[in-house]
Amino acid sequence: MSVRLKLTLSYAGFLMVAGLLLLAAVWLFLLRYVPDRAMLYNPDDRPTGGVFPVRSALLEVFAPRAAAVLAFLLVFGLVGGWILAGRMLAPLTRITEATRRATHGSLSHRILLPGHKDEFRELADAFDAMLARLEAHVAEQQRFAANASHELRTPLAISKALLDVARADPHADTGEVIARLHSVNARAIDLTEALLLLSRVNQRSFSREPVDLSLIAEEAAEELLPLAEKHGVTVETGGDAAPTSGSQALLLQLTTNLVHNAIIHNLPEGGAVRVTTGGRPGAVVLTVENTGDQMSPALAATLTEPFQRGTERVHTDHAGVGLGLAIVKTITHAHGGTLSVVPRRDGGLRITVALPEVSPSTGTP
Repeated sequence: MSVRLKLTLSYAGFLMVAGLLLLAAVWLFLLRYVPDRAMLYNPDDRPTGGVFPVRSALLEVFAPRAAAVLAFLLVFGLVGGWILAGRMLAPLTRITEATRRATHGSLSHRILLPGHKDEFRELADAFDAMLARLEAHVAEQQRFAANASHELRTPLAISKALLDVARADPHADTGEVIARLHSVNARAIDLTEALLLLSRVNQRSFSREPVDLSLIAEEAAEELLPLAEKHGVTVETGGDAAPTSGSQALLLQLTTNLVHNAIIHNLPEGGAVRVTTGGRPGAVVLTVENTGDQMSPALAATLTEPFQRGTERVHTDHAGVGLGLAIVKTITHAHGGTLSVVPRRDGGLRITVALPEVSPSTGTP
């Protein structure tokens, strides 16, 4: 049976039970006190004369009318219950239709259930929110797949062109060709490793352990110090202990990506990078600031998307693979944190990673 039919029968059944209970109450509290044999009473003591009515006579009058009332209640319960159940289940019909559309690939449809806030409205709003997140996720995955295909195709096409040139001209300088092939192949390897890291982080297949972000920041800054000296950028670290929980390797990758980007995308001369750690209620914070060109908030908001680069800020030949901040964003979300990218008033960026704070001794929030 359908839910509507079940509700209809339930409404009618409850109505019939209520009617039977009412008749039982009439029998228990009224008819049981009526004598079952005729009784005479003194006409002088009563306003009317005659014989007091007996139980059998009342039953003969009452029973047919009670049966008619029960039959009416049954019909009324079935018809009214069917209509009421239909009105109550109408929102489910819209939700079911939206589910069917989503099953067939239409994620742009929304239920937008009107009316007051009730269980059906909450279910419809939650379903709309799920569709919105799913649509955004699918769109992001499609963009990522298209961009990844394009990025991977570029080094392969360059390699093929170099090999074709070398084969067409046997007397060409093979050393130069080999050097360019090595560079292109290294870029393809970096891109593939970045894609594999993104996939690993998205699956959250890593173990958690107590980690101090301040120690990781110092390690990343020390590792990238030669690169900073090469580009004439000063790196400064400071701040307080920042205990959190997560994968030390992934959090080191996150910090390294941030400091590396801050060094590469900086002023041509006299650039600076500042890495600080600290805490706020319920969270620990890692902040990486760098000097650089002015940037609009709209452009800064796109830098965490895969294969997005602030090309107007690049003053070197190291453009990267376009996944540095995308990896940072993914690692941050996998650890239950938030990422903020804000342009500085004097130029450059201020990137803030906030992660849940844990107790250094127990490793729990």
